[in-house]
Amino acid sequence: MLKFLYGVIKYMRVLRLTFVVGCLFSIFTVFTAFSAFASDACYTNVEAEAEQGIRIHSELMVIGLNCVHMSDAKGKNLYTEHKKFTAKHKDLIANYETIMMEYLQRNGQKDPERAMHSMRTKFANKISNDVATMRPDIFCKTYAKRIEKVGKMDDEALRKWAATPFPEHPVSHPMCK
Repeated sequence: MLKFLYGVIKYMRVLRLTFVVGCLFSIFTVFTAFSAFASDACYTNVEAEAEQGIRIHSELMVIGLNCVHMSDAKGKNLYTEHKKFTAKHKDLIANYETIMMEYLQRNGQKDPERAMHSMRTKFANKISNDVATMRPDIFCKTYAKRIEKVGKMDDEALRKWAATPFPEHPVSHPMCK
């Protein structure tokens, strides 16, 4: 009987050791998977620039639409100027959208195009809140200068602006190390 109990105790030790090793392996696997996800969830410089570029374009659209009744210093309609800006930089804007959709797909979005449009809506809603809290003439006077500013930019200047981090407008995800 004693020999039997000794065998059971030895077997229990082996089982416990197997259980502990299995748990450690599981924890390691989960940690490794989480680390891989976390590194994918961060933004590269190109992705951060793309998000900021989309934010800029979305905000300018809201400004143009809300200030359609205004003109710039040269008498040009601000919404028409926004449309010219969009046409002038259509390839860069399309590239930004592609970069963001690739990022979103890589990070588990089943419909990256829809997720990207939701992102645009979020950016537009943020500046629309400013519209709601200001008198329309004050809002337009404050923000119309942005449309005039981008009207003079080429793609490189716009990319430089989009690539510049602004603490008051942080990107949605941390930057990759």
